[in-house]
Amino acid sequence: MIIEINYQTRTPIYEQIVSEVERLVTLNILKPNTQIPSIRELACNLSINPNTVKKAYDILESKNIIVSKSTKGTFITNNIQEAKEQKINETLIKLKNNIKELETYGLTKEEIMKKIQA
Repeated sequence: MIIEINYQTRTPIYEQIVSEVERLVTLNILKPNTQIPSIRELACNLSINPNTVKKAYDILESKNIIVSKSTKGTFITNNIQEAKEQKINETLIKLKNNIKELETYGLTKEEIMKKIQA
């Protein structure tokens, strides 16, 4: 599993890990029942604190994207479609909020769409 971390951004590393795993799942690069690296292994690969990876894995597990099986490891769940829909919905909510913010600056939805398409 290749996770890219941007150390120059203000986005916390654990959030970047969550986003990357969600992206890889959505793109079907990480398929259901695929084993992912252990917390310690991923922390070592990324040269970060294992607690950071643990926090990311806890979030992914709460979102039902990964599941930990005692003594066997951590795996991508079978509920990939649900995870994809959840990520799409989260992104749409952010987009709607951004559109509302742009409207507070006096832009109409039509003007916003023109600027997006430009």
